[in-house]
Amino acid sequence: MTDDVWGQIRQNLLKTVGKSNYTNWIEPLEFSTLDSGVATFHVPTNFMGNWVSRNFGDNIMQELTKSGQKVSRVEFSVPAGTSAQKPVTKKKATPIPTLAGNGGGDGDLPGAPLDSRYTFETFVVGKPNELAHAAAKRVAEGGVVTFNPLFLYGGVGLGKTHLMHAIAWELKKRSPELRVVYLSAEQFMYRFVQALRDKDMIAFKQLFRSVDVLMVDDVQFIARKDATQEEFFHTFNALVDQNKQIIISSDRAPTEIDGIEDRIVSRMQSGLVVDLHPTNYELRLGILQQKVDQFSAQFPNLHMDDGVLEFLAHRISTNVRVLEGALMRLFAFGSLVGREITMELTQDCLADVLRASDRKITVEEIQRKVSDHFNIRLSDLIGPKRVRTFARPRQIAMYLSKKMTSRSLPEIGRRFGGRDHTTVMHGVRKIEELKQKDSQIADDLELLRRSLEA
Repeated sequence: MTDDVWGQIRQNLLKTVGKSNYTNWIEPLEFSTLDSGVATFHVPTNFMGNWVSRNFGDNIMQELTKSGQKVSRVEFSVPAGTSAQKPVTKKKATPIPTLAGNGGGDGDLPGAPLDSRYTFETFVVGKPNELAHAAAKRVAEGGVVTFNPLFLYGGVGLGKTHLMHAIAWELKKRSPELRVVYLSAEQFMYRFVQALRDKDMIAFKQLFRSVDVLMVDDVQFIARKDATQEEFFHTFNALVDQNKQIIISSDRAPTEIDGIEDRIVSRMQSGLVVDLHPTNYELRLGILQQKVDQFSAQFPNLHMDDGVLEFLAHRISTNVRVLEGALMRLFAFGSLVGREITMELTQDCLADVLRASDRKITVEEIQRKVSDHFNIRLSDLIGPKRVRTFARPRQIAMYLSKKMTSRSLPEIGRRFGGRDHTTVMHGVRKIEELKQKDSQIADDLELLRRSLEA
């Protein structure tokens, strides 16, 4: 077979397997011999030979046959002096090492440890996280890849990592043969830098691009890391082209991550992007009740007064981890000093946590945030002009002032240029109505609320 024929076959394979797979797996192949129906190709490593044989061997044989070559099998061998391993044959490919996400596996690519507490059974579902939970459950079922990637985002302590671990556990339970790797973006970057230092990029690429499910937590940490982003992009493309599942988490939406290349943002948005909203009172109370059930086994004789959980769910509203930590502190304190968990003990024991959660948001702060968000002057926001450009942001600011401060309607009206309380009431009702049918209004409210609570 001539080089020209192999060149044409390579072009056909490019169309068949896609650009990313072609670049990573087909382009490095060097045609060696075609003898007695056996087509032999040189590969850089035996691992690569295994992978190409398993995933693209049939494609290569098909294209060889279509070009008129008489081929009964395809072999991949490492050139003499590079490796002493035997050629890899399409019919008897050496198994690829299994990669694990819980620290096990082949040792070359250990994932981050999975926390046994973080399963779907221990995840409390409420309105703020029900879509994220449903999407995670769907991906964890395995089978046909539907959402690729699944991108989960939200603030600290809202359950992103819990869902990531839950997906990994469920996949491993349902399909133990799957190569599931869970790790943080920082760990991905560390492995990449290590491979550069050791001049072993081929092994790095092969390992990461041979997984069935890749899960990357806190992807915002690769922002402004140009070389890491480049490799992440190519890994992403290679896995998507192979129809392998990718799951990513971040503390913000793809478009809000400063320092991430546009092409990566576009890729991350190409699947399902799901926001874990801040918890509401009902969800926080449910989380506390579940934790009480868990702690009761550790502290069987400890009594808690009615109303304590409701008090905590009201007062600690921004971070589930802080909420759970506060409850654990209460149980430990009550057990150590031999006292019941009363409201008085709760307020004394958690005085610092409650103070930190008591940061007061002011109407003036809301006005500044809203005017900045909509790029209008503060004087126009609170002034008399009724044009839509100013009126709608003004109503949004009134709505947030009613929902996020303890000020009365007349007090809010006075801070908006001396307006009557009925004007404030109308504005609040209008935004309540609009947010149900206007997704842009809903998104603006969510972004502003997060910014104010941060």
